[in-house]
Amino acid sequence: MSRDSSPSPPSRSLTSRLTPRQLRDHGPLFSSLEELRDKLNELLGKMRKLGDGAKGNGDIQWCFSQVKGTLEDDVTDADIISCVEFNHDGDLLATGDKGGRVVIFQRDPISKNSIPRRGEYNVYSTFQSHEPEFDYLKSLEIEEKINKIRWLKRKNPAHFLLSTNDKTIKLWKVSERDKKVEGYNTKEESGVMRDPACITALRVPTIKPTELTVEASPRRIFANAHTYHINSISVNSDQETYLSADDLRINLWHLEITDQSFNIVDIKPTNMEELTEVITAAEFHPVECNLLVYSSSKGTIRLCDMRSAALCDRHSKLFEEPEDPTNRSFFSEIISSISDVKLSNSGRYMISRDYLSVKVWDLHMETKPIECYPVHEYLRSKLCSLYENDCIFDKFECCWSGNDSAIMTGSYNNFFRVFDRATKRDLTLEAARDIAKPKTLLKPRKVCTGGKRKKDEISVDCLDFNKKILHTAWHPSENVVAVAATNNLFLFQDKL
Repeated sequence: MSRDSSPSPPSRSLTSRLTPRQLRDHGPLFSSLEELRDKLNELLGKMRKLGDGAKGNGDIQWCFSQVKGTLEDDVTDADIISCVEFNHDGDLLATGDKGGRVVIFQRDPISKNSIPRRGEYNVYSTFQSHEPEFDYLKSLEIEEKINKIRWLKRKNPAHFLLSTNDKTIKLWKVSERDKKVEGYNTKEESGVMRDPACITALRVPTIKPTELTVEASPRRIFANAHTYHINSISVNSDQETYLSADDLRINLWHLEITDQSFNIVDIKPTNMEELTEVITAAEFHPVECNLLVYSSSKGTIRLCDMRSAALCDRHSKLFEEPEDPTNRSFFSEIISSISDVKLSNSGRYMISRDYLSVKVWDLHMETKPIECYPVHEYLRSKLCSLYENDCIFDKFECCWSGNDSAIMTGSYNNFFRVFDRATKRDLTLEAARDIAKPKTLLKPRKVCTGGKRKKDEISVDCLDFNKKILHTAWHPSENVVAVAATNNLFLFQDKL
Protein backbone atom coordinates (compact mmCIF):
# COMPACT_ATOMS: atom_id res chain seq x y z
CA MET A 1 0.00 0.00 0.00
CA SER A 2 1.34 3.43 -0.85
CA ARG A 3 2.09 5.87 1.92
CA ASP A 4 -0.41 8.35 0.61
CA SER A 5 -3.43 6.08 0.73
CA SER A 6 -5.69 6.33 3.74
CA PRO A 7 -4.61 4.15 6.65
CA SER A 8 -6.37 0.83 6.85
CA PRO A 9 -8.42 0.07 9.99
CA PRO A 10 -6.65 -1.92 12.68
CA SER A 11 -6.70 -5.62 11.87
CA ARG A 12 -9.16 -7.61 13.96
CA SER A 13 -8.54 -11.01 15.44
CA LEU A 14 -9.73 -14.14 13.69
CA THR A 15 -12.50 -14.70 16.24
CA SER A 16 -14.00 -11.24 15.65
CA ARG A 17 -14.38 -12.06 11.95
CA LEU A 18 -16.42 -15.26 12.63
CA THR A 19 -20.15 -15.34 13.34
CA PRO A 20 -21.37 -17.07 16.54
CA ARG A 21 -22.55 -20.05 14.48
CA GLN A 22 -19.16 -20.32 12.74
CA LEU A 23 -17.44 -20.18 16.12
CA ARG A 24 -19.63 -22.98 17.44
CA ASP A 25 -19.00 -25.13 14.36
CA HIS A 26 -15.30 -24.25 14.18
CA GLY A 27 -14.52 -25.35 17.69
CA PRO A 28 -11.54 -24.05 19.75
CA LEU A 29 -8.89 -22.28 17.65
CA PHE A 30 -5.96 -23.65 19.65
CA SER A 31 -5.98 -26.56 22.02
CA SER A 32 -3.60 -24.88 24.49
CA LEU A 33 -1.55 -21.76 25.20
CA GLU A 34 1.62 -23.66 24.25
CA GLU A 35 0.24 -24.33 20.77
CA LEU A 36 -0.68 -20.65 20.39
CA ARG A 37 2.84 -19.64 21.44
CA ASP A 38 4.41 -22.10 18.96
CA LYS A 39 2.25 -20.75 16.15
CA LEU A 40 3.23 -17.17 16.99
CA ASN A 41 6.94 -18.07 17.09
CA GLU A 42 6.64 -19.79 13.71
CA LEU A 43 4.92 -16.72 12.25
CA LEU A 44 7.58 -14.39 13.69
CA GLY A 45 10.32 -16.59 12.21
CA LYS A 46 8.75 -16.35 8.75
CA MET A 47 8.46 -12.56 9.11
CA ARG A 48 12.14 -12.28 10.05
CA LYS A 49 13.14 -14.29 6.98
CA LEU A 50 11.01 -12.08 4.76
CA GLY A 51 12.51 -9.01 6.38
CA ASP A 52 16.07 -10.27 5.92
CA GLY A 53 15.37 -11.04 2.29
CA ALA A 54 13.96 -7.57 1.74
CA LYS A 55 17.03 -5.99 3.33
CA GLY A 56 19.34 -7.92 1.06
CA ASN A 57 17.47 -7.17 -2.15
CA GLY A 58 16.03 -3.75 -1.39
CA ASP A 59 19.27 -1.81 -0.96
CA ILE A 60 20.16 0.48 -3.83
CA GLN A 61 23.77 0.27 -4.91
CA TRP A 62 24.91 3.63 -6.20
CA CYS A 63 27.57 4.01 -8.86
CA PHE A 64 29.40 6.96 -10.37
CA SER A 65 28.01 8.31 -13.63
CA GLN A 66 29.66 11.67 -14.40
CA VAL A 67 31.41 14.66 -12.94
CA LYS A 68 31.15 18.15 -14.39
CA GLY A 69 33.54 21.01 -13.70
CA THR A 70 37.28 21.43 -13.39
CA LEU A 71 39.18 19.14 -11.06
CA GLU A 72 41.95 21.60 -10.22
CA ASP A 73 42.64 22.34 -6.56
CA ASP A 74 42.71 26.08 -7.23
CA VAL A 75 38.99 26.99 -7.16
CA THR A 76 37.79 30.53 -7.73
CA ASP A 77 34.87 31.72 -5.62
CA ALA A 78 32.78 32.47 -8.72
CA ASP A 79 32.88 28.80 -9.80
CA ILE A 80 31.33 27.45 -6.59
CA ILE A 81 27.92 25.90 -7.35
CA SER A 82 25.13 27.54 -5.33
CA CYS A 83 22.02 25.64 -6.52
CA VAL A 84 20.99 22.50 -8.44
CA GLU A 85 17.58 21.73 -9.95
CA PHE A 86 16.10 19.09 -12.29
CA ASN A 87 13.19 20.10 -14.50
CA HIS A 88 9.85 18.28 -14.27
CA ASP A 89 10.70 15.39 -16.59
CA GLY A 90 14.37 15.16 -15.60
CA ASP A 91 15.68 15.74 -19.13
CA LEU A 92 17.31 19.01 -18.10
CA LEU A 93 19.44 19.83 -15.08
CA ALA A 94 20.28 23.43 -14.18
CA THR A 95 23.02 24.71 -11.88
CA GLY A 96 23.71 28.24 -10.70
CA ASP A 97 27.00 29.48 -9.28
CA LYS A 98 28.36 32.36 -7.24
CA GLY A 99 29.50 34.09 -10.43
CA GLY A 100 25.88 34.59 -11.54
CA ARG A 101 26.04 31.97 -14.30
CA VAL A 102 23.42 29.35 -15.09
CA VAL A 103 24.57 26.13 -16.78
CA ILE A 104 21.91 23.80 -18.20
CA PHE A 105 22.71 20.15 -18.88
CA GLN A 106 20.61 17.96 -21.16
CA ARG A 107 20.09 14.22 -20.78
CA ASP A 108 22.09 12.35 -23.38
CA PRO A 109 19.50 10.66 -25.70
CA ILE A 110 21.61 7.50 -26.04
CA SER A 111 21.97 7.10 -22.26
CA LYS A 112 18.25 7.74 -21.79
CA ASN A 113 17.18 5.06 -24.26
CA SER A 114 19.89 2.49 -23.52
CA ILE A 115 19.11 -0.67 -21.56
CA PRO A 116 19.81 -0.33 -18.71
CA ARG A 117 19.31 3.43 -18.67
CA ARG A 118 22.27 5.65 -17.83
CA GLY A 119 22.17 9.04 -16.19
CA GLU A 120 24.52 11.01 -18.44
CA TYR A 121 24.14 14.70 -19.23
CA ASN A 122 25.84 17.08 -21.66
CA VAL A 123 26.10 20.86 -21.56
CA TYR A 124 23.03 22.32 -23.28
CA SER A 125 23.29 26.07 -22.59
CA THR A 126 25.34 28.47 -20.50
CA PHE A 127 24.40 32.08 -19.88
CA GLN A 128 25.06 34.94 -17.47
CA SER A 129 21.91 35.32 -15.42
CA HIS A 130 22.88 38.06 -12.94
CA GLU A 131 25.56 40.73 -12.74
CA PRO A 132 26.98 42.37 -9.61
CA GLU A 133 25.05 45.51 -8.66
CA PHE A 134 25.36 48.34 -6.16
CA ASP A 135 22.54 49.77 -4.07
CA TYR A 136 23.41 53.46 -3.87
CA LEU A 137 20.63 54.26 -1.40
CA LYS A 138 21.98 51.77 1.16
CA SER A 139 25.61 51.73 0.00
CA LEU A 140 25.47 47.95 -0.34
CA GLU A 141 26.93 45.64 -2.94
CA ILE A 142 24.47 43.11 -4.37
CA GLU A 143 26.17 39.84 -5.23
CA GLU A 144 25.52 38.12 -8.53
CA LYS A 145 25.34 34.71 -6.81
CA ILE A 146 22.36 32.59 -7.93
CA ASN A 147 20.41 31.63 -4.78
CA LYS A 148 17.67 29.50 -6.36
CA ILE A 149 16.53 28.12 -9.72
CA ARG A 150 13.00 26.86 -10.32
CA TRP A 151 11.68 25.35 -13.57
CA LEU A 152 8.24 26.00 -15.00
CA LYS A 153 6.33 23.13 -16.55
CA ARG A 154 6.84 22.97 -20.28
CA LYS A 155 3.94 24.27 -22.41
CA ASN A 156 5.65 24.72 -25.79
CA PRO A 157 8.97 23.81 -27.43
CA ALA A 158 10.81 26.38 -25.27
CA HIS A 159 11.84 25.92 -21.64
CA PHE A 160 11.26 28.53 -18.93
CA LEU A 161 13.00 28.90 -15.57
CA LEU A 162 13.19 31.41 -12.73
CA SER A 163 16.52 32.39 -11.24
CA THR A 164 17.19 34.79 -8.39
CA ASN A 165 20.04 36.45 -6.56
CA ASP A 166 19.59 38.41 -3.31
CA LYS A 167 17.32 41.07 -4.82
CA THR A 168 16.21 40.38 -8.41
CA ILE A 169 14.25 37.49 -9.94
CA LYS A 170 14.44 36.79 -13.67
CA LEU A 171 12.28 34.62 -15.93
CA TRP A 172 14.42 33.06 -18.66
CA LYS A 173 13.28 31.51 -21.93
CA VAL A 174 15.59 28.83 -23.30
CA SER A 175 14.81 27.94 -26.92
CA GLU A 176 16.41 26.15 -29.84
CA ARG A 177 16.95 27.68 -33.28
CA ASP A 178 17.89 25.64 -36.34
CA LYS A 179 16.54 27.97 -39.05
CA LYS A 180 17.20 31.54 -40.10
CA VAL A 181 15.46 34.04 -42.35
CA GLU A 182 17.33 35.48 -45.35
CA GLY A 183 16.37 38.05 -47.96
CA TYR A 184 15.22 40.99 -45.88
CA ASN A 185 14.21 44.11 -47.80
CA THR A 186 15.22 46.74 -45.25
CA LYS A 187 18.52 45.32 -43.98
CA GLU A 188 21.56 43.46 -45.23
CA GLU A 189 22.41 39.88 -44.23
CA SER A 190 24.92 41.32 -41.75
CA GLY A 191 22.09 43.21 -40.02
CA VAL A 192 23.04 46.70 -41.28
CA MET A 193 19.99 48.75 -42.28
CA ARG A 194 19.73 49.54 -46.02
CA ASP A 195 19.22 52.99 -47.47
CA PRO A 196 15.54 53.17 -48.57
CA ALA A 197 16.63 55.06 -51.70
CA CYS A 198 18.63 52.02 -52.80
CA ILE A 199 15.71 49.61 -52.55
CA THR A 200 14.45 49.14 -56.11
CA ALA A 201 12.65 45.81 -55.78
CA LEU A 202 10.82 43.78 -53.19
CA ARG A 203 12.23 40.43 -52.10
CA VAL A 204 10.37 37.52 -50.48
CA PRO A 205 12.31 36.39 -47.38
CA THR A 206 13.24 32.72 -47.30
CA ILE A 207 13.81 30.36 -44.37
CA LYS A 208 16.98 28.31 -44.51
CA PRO A 209 18.26 25.60 -42.13
CA THR A 210 21.29 26.46 -39.98
CA GLU A 211 23.35 24.82 -37.28
CA LEU A 212 21.37 24.23 -34.07
CA THR A 213 21.86 26.99 -31.49
CA VAL A 214 20.37 27.33 -28.03
CA GLU A 215 19.39 30.85 -26.97
CA ALA A 216 18.58 32.09 -23.47
CA SER A 217 16.73 35.38 -23.24
CA PRO A 218 15.26 37.17 -20.20
CA ARG A 219 11.49 37.47 -20.65
CA ARG A 220 10.61 39.13 -17.33
CA ILE A 221 12.60 40.89 -14.59
CA PHE A 222 11.00 41.11 -11.14
CA ALA A 223 12.90 43.65 -9.05
CA ASN A 224 12.65 46.16 -6.17
CA ALA A 225 10.20 44.12 -4.06
CA HIS A 226 12.48 42.82 -1.30
CA THR A 227 14.24 44.80 1.41
CA TYR A 228 16.12 41.74 2.64
CA HIS A 229 17.92 38.92 0.85
CA ILE A 230 15.75 36.49 -1.13
CA ASN A 231 16.23 32.93 0.14
CA SER A 232 13.43 31.07 -1.69
CA ILE A 233 11.31 31.09 -4.81
CA SER A 234 8.59 28.55 -5.55
CA VAL A 235 6.29 28.17 -8.57
CA ASN A 236 2.66 27.52 -7.75
CA SER A 237 0.85 24.46 -9.08
CA ASP A 238 -1.31 26.76 -11.21
CA GLN A 239 1.86 27.67 -13.18
CA GLU A 240 0.70 31.29 -13.23
CA THR A 241 1.96 32.62 -9.90
CA TYR A 242 5.01 32.13 -7.75
CA LEU A 243 6.29 33.24 -4.35
CA SER A 244 9.55 34.83 -3.29
CA ALA A 245 10.66 34.89 0.33
CA ASP A 246 13.26 36.92 2.20
CA ASP A 247 14.12 37.02 5.91
CA LEU A 248 10.90 38.75 7.00
CA ARG A 249 8.42 38.74 4.13
CA ILE A 250 6.89 36.50 1.46
CA ASN A 251 5.59 38.06 -1.76
CA LEU A 252 3.19 36.59 -4.32
CA TRP A 253 3.86 37.37 -7.99
CA HIS A 254 2.04 36.78 -11.26
CA LEU A 255 4.40 35.61 -13.99
CA GLU A 256 3.02 38.21 -16.43
CA ILE A 257 3.23 41.20 -14.06
CA THR A 258 6.68 42.55 -13.15
CA ASP A 259 5.86 45.86 -11.43
CA GLN A 260 3.48 44.57 -8.78
CA SER A 261 3.50 41.85 -6.11
CA PHE A 262 1.32 41.07 -3.12
CA ASN A 263 2.80 40.77 0.35
CA ILE A 264 1.17 37.65 1.82
CA VAL A 265 3.39 37.05 4.89
CA ASP A 266 5.03 39.77 6.98
CA ILE A 267 6.69 38.87 10.29
CA LYS A 268 8.59 42.15 10.69
CA PRO A 269 7.90 43.59 14.17
CA THR A 270 7.20 47.29 14.69
CA ASN A 271 10.34 47.49 16.79
CA MET A 272 13.21 45.52 15.24
CA GLU A 273 14.66 44.94 18.71
CA GLU A 274 11.72 42.59 19.30
CA LEU A 275 12.71 40.39 16.35
CA THR A 276 12.95 36.78 17.49
CA GLU A 277 12.96 34.76 14.26
CA VAL A 278 13.47 35.02 10.50
CA ILE A 279 12.05 33.12 7.53
CA THR A 280 14.56 30.56 6.23
CA ALA A 281 12.67 28.75 3.43
CA ALA A 282 9.25 28.77 1.75
CA GLU A 283 7.47 26.53 -0.74
CA PHE A 284 4.07 26.13 -2.40
CA HIS A 285 2.10 22.91 -2.04
CA PRO A 286 2.64 20.75 -5.17
CA VAL A 287 -1.10 20.12 -5.68
CA GLU A 288 -3.19 22.65 -3.72
CA CYS A 289 -2.53 26.10 -5.19
CA ASN A 290 -3.83 27.88 -2.07
CA LEU A 291 -1.41 26.27 0.40
CA LEU A 292 2.17 27.19 1.22
CA VAL A 293 4.63 26.43 4.00
CA TYR A 294 7.51 28.43 5.40
CA SER A 295 10.13 27.58 8.00
CA SER A 296 11.83 29.78 10.56
CA SER A 297 15.08 30.07 12.45
CA LYS A 298 13.25 28.96 15.62
CA GLY A 299 12.71 25.47 14.20
CA THR A 300 9.02 25.92 13.39
CA ILE A 301 7.13 25.35 10.14
CA ARG A 302 3.90 27.20 9.38
CA LEU A 303 1.32 26.11 6.86
CA CYS A 304 -0.77 28.97 5.44
CA ASP A 305 -4.00 28.91 3.47
CA MET A 306 -4.42 31.88 1.14
CA ARG A 307 -8.18 31.32 1.06
CA SER A 308 -8.58 32.35 4.69
CA ALA A 309 -7.14 35.88 4.35
CA ALA A 310 -5.18 38.04 1.94
CA LEU A 311 -2.42 38.45 4.52
CA CYS A 312 -1.35 35.06 5.89
CA ASP A 313 -0.21 36.48 9.21
CA ARG A 314 -2.23 33.78 10.95
CA HIS A 315 -1.10 30.28 10.05
CA SER A 316 -3.46 27.35 9.62
CA LYS A 317 -1.07 24.84 11.16
CA LEU A 318 2.15 25.08 13.16
CA PHE A 319 4.62 22.19 13.06
CA GLU A 320 7.03 22.19 15.97
CA GLU A 321 8.81 19.48 17.90
CA PRO A 322 9.16 19.99 21.66
CA GLU A 323 12.78 20.43 22.66
CA ASP A 324 14.50 17.61 24.52
CA PRO A 325 15.73 19.13 27.82
CA THR A 326 18.61 16.62 27.99
CA ASN A 327 20.14 18.04 24.79
CA ARG A 328 19.74 21.69 25.79
CA SER A 329 22.93 23.70 25.28
CA PHE A 330 24.25 27.10 24.24
CA PHE A 331 23.98 26.01 20.59
CA SER A 332 20.43 24.61 20.75
CA GLU A 333 18.80 27.62 19.13
CA ILE A 334 21.33 27.71 16.28
CA ILE A 335 21.19 24.02 15.41
CA SER A 336 17.38 23.92 15.60
CA SER A 337 17.08 26.53 12.83
CA ILE A 338 15.53 24.93 9.73
CA SER A 339 17.66 25.50 6.64
CA ASP A 340 15.35 23.84 4.10
CA VAL A 341 11.80 22.53 3.83
CA LYS A 342 10.44 20.43 0.95
CA LEU A 343 6.93 19.08 0.43
CA SER A 344 6.68 15.55 -0.94
CA ASN A 345 5.66 15.02 -4.55
CA SER A 346 2.32 13.63 -3.36
CA GLY A 347 1.75 16.64 -1.09
CA ARG A 348 1.00 14.54 2.00
CA TYR A 349 4.37 14.86 3.75
CA MET A 350 7.21 17.33 4.06
CA ILE A 351 10.82 17.16 5.18
CA SER A 352 12.73 19.76 7.15
CA ARG A 353 16.49 19.96 7.52
CA ASP A 354 18.12 21.41 10.61
CA TYR A 355 21.83 21.32 11.34
CA LEU A 356 22.03 17.76 12.69
CA SER A 357 19.00 15.92 11.30
CA VAL A 358 16.24 15.52 8.71
CA LYS A 359 12.66 15.22 9.94
CA VAL A 360 9.60 13.92 8.06
CA TRP A 361 6.28 15.54 8.92
CA ASP A 362 2.76 14.41 8.13
CA LEU A 363 0.66 17.44 7.17
CA HIS A 364 -2.17 15.91 9.20
CA MET A 365 -0.13 15.84 12.43
CA GLU A 366 1.43 18.99 13.87
CA THR A 367 2.66 17.79 17.25
CA LYS A 368 5.80 15.94 16.20
CA PRO A 369 7.54 14.50 13.12
CA ILE A 370 6.66 10.96 12.13
CA GLU A 371 10.29 10.17 11.23
CA CYS A 372 13.63 11.62 12.28
CA TYR A 373 16.97 10.76 10.66
CA PRO A 374 20.26 11.90 12.22
CA VAL A 375 22.58 13.21 9.49
CA HIS A 376 25.79 13.75 11.45
CA GLU A 377 25.02 13.29 15.13
CA TYR A 378 28.73 12.71 15.70
CA LEU A 379 29.24 16.48 15.31
CA ARG A 380 27.29 17.27 18.48
CA SER A 381 30.51 17.12 20.48
CA LYS A 382 32.20 19.44 17.94
CA LEU A 383 29.67 22.28 18.06
CA CYS A 384 32.05 24.64 19.84
CA SER A 385 34.73 24.45 17.13
CA LEU A 386 32.05 24.52 14.41
CA TYR A 387 30.75 27.74 15.93
CA GLU A 388 34.21 29.27 15.91
CA ASN A 389 34.79 28.51 12.21
CA ASP A 390 31.18 29.53 11.30
CA CYS A 391 30.35 26.07 9.90
CA ILE A 392 27.45 25.83 12.33
CA PHE A 393 25.65 28.41 10.17
CA ASP A 394 25.90 26.31 6.97
CA LYS A 395 22.54 25.86 5.26
CA PHE A 396 22.14 22.28 4.01
CA GLU A 397 19.35 21.49 1.57
CA CYS A 398 17.37 18.23 1.31
CA CYS A 399 15.30 16.54 -1.39
CA TRP A 400 12.82 13.73 -2.00
CA SER A 401 13.16 10.83 -4.38
CA GLY A 402 10.61 10.75 -7.20
CA ASN A 403 8.27 8.32 -5.39
CA ASP A 404 8.80 9.89 -1.92
CA SER A 405 10.33 6.64 -0.61
CA ALA A 406 13.79 8.08 0.09
CA ILE A 407 15.43 11.33 1.23
CA MET A 408 18.83 12.79 0.42
CA THR A 409 20.85 15.55 2.05
CA GLY A 410 24.48 16.62 2.34
CA SER A 411 27.16 16.69 5.00
CA TYR A 412 30.85 17.54 5.41
CA ASN A 413 33.91 15.90 3.85
CA ASN A 414 31.90 15.72 0.59
CA PHE A 415 29.63 13.14 2.22
CA PHE A 416 25.96 12.89 1.37
CA ARG A 417 23.31 10.82 3.11
CA VAL A 418 20.49 8.72 1.60
CA PHE A 419 17.70 7.50 3.90
CA ASP A 420 15.27 4.75 2.88
CA ARG A 421 11.93 5.42 4.55
CA ALA A 422 10.62 1.85 4.17
CA THR A 423 13.55 -0.05 5.65
CA LYS A 424 14.89 2.84 7.79
CA ARG A 425 18.34 2.02 6.44
CA ASP A 426 20.73 4.82 5.59
CA LEU A 427 23.83 5.25 3.46
CA THR A 428 26.75 7.62 3.80
CA LEU A 429 28.39 8.11 0.40
CA GLU A 430 31.24 10.32 -0.76
CA ALA A 431 31.52 12.48 -3.86
CA ALA A 432 35.25 12.04 -4.40
CA ARG A 433 37.57 12.37 -7.38
CA ASP A 434 39.14 8.94 -6.95
CA ILE A 435 35.86 7.27 -7.97
CA ALA A 436 35.50 9.36 -11.13
CA LYS A 437 35.28 6.34 -13.44
CA PRO A 438 32.00 5.26 -15.06
CA LYS A 439 30.04 2.54 -13.22
CA THR A 440 32.41 2.63 -10.22
CA LEU A 441 30.43 1.43 -7.21
CA LEU A 442 30.27 3.82 -4.26
CA LYS A 443 31.43 2.25 -1.02
CA PRO A 444 29.41 3.19 2.05
CA ARG A 445 31.46 5.35 4.41
CA LYS A 446 31.37 5.39 8.20
CA VAL A 447 32.54 7.97 10.69
CA CYS A 448 33.87 6.78 14.03
CA THR A 449 34.05 8.87 17.19
CA GLY A 450 36.19 6.64 19.40
CA GLY A 451 39.95 6.16 19.48
CA LYS A 452 40.00 2.90 17.55
CA ARG A 453 38.69 2.84 14.01
CA LYS A 454 38.02 -0.04 11.67
CA LYS A 455 39.05 -0.35 8.06
CA ASP A 456 37.17 2.01 5.70
CA GLU A 457 36.17 4.19 8.64
CA ILE A 458 37.17 7.82 9.02
CA SER A 459 37.66 9.57 12.34
CA VAL A 460 35.46 12.57 13.11
CA ASP A 461 38.67 14.51 13.78
CA CYS A 462 39.83 13.92 10.20
CA LEU A 463 36.75 15.35 8.48
CA ASP A 464 37.38 18.24 6.09
CA PHE A 465 34.84 20.96 6.93
CA ASN A 466 35.85 23.02 3.89
CA LYS A 467 34.43 20.27 1.67
CA LYS A 468 30.69 20.32 2.12
CA ILE A 469 27.68 19.27 0.08
CA LEU A 470 24.99 21.87 0.56
CA HIS A 471 22.98 21.37 -2.64
CA THR A 472 21.49 18.12 -3.94
CA ALA A 473 18.76 17.12 -6.44
CA TRP A 474 16.99 13.85 -7.26
CA HIS A 475 15.66 12.96 -10.71
CA PRO A 476 11.83 13.13 -10.64
CA SER A 477 11.29 9.56 -11.89
CA GLU A 478 14.61 7.66 -11.78
CA ASN A 479 17.34 6.91 -9.27
CA VAL A 480 19.70 9.54 -10.66
CA VAL A 481 21.03 12.14 -8.23
CA ALA A 482 23.03 15.31 -8.70
CA VAL A 483 25.37 16.47 -5.95
CA ALA A 484 27.19 19.81 -5.89
CA ALA A 485 30.64 19.52 -4.31
CA THR A 486 32.24 22.99 -4.35
CA ASN A 487 32.79 23.67 -8.09
CA ASN A 488 32.05 20.12 -9.28
CA LEU A 489 28.71 18.55 -10.12
CA PHE A 490 28.68 14.80 -9.47
CA LEU A 491 26.03 12.57 -11.04
CA PHE A 492 25.29 9.17 -9.54
CA GLN A 493 22.79 6.47 -10.49
CA ASP A 494 21.62 3.15 -9.15
CA LYS A 495 23.51 0.04 -10.18
CA LEU A 496 20.90 -2.06 -11.98
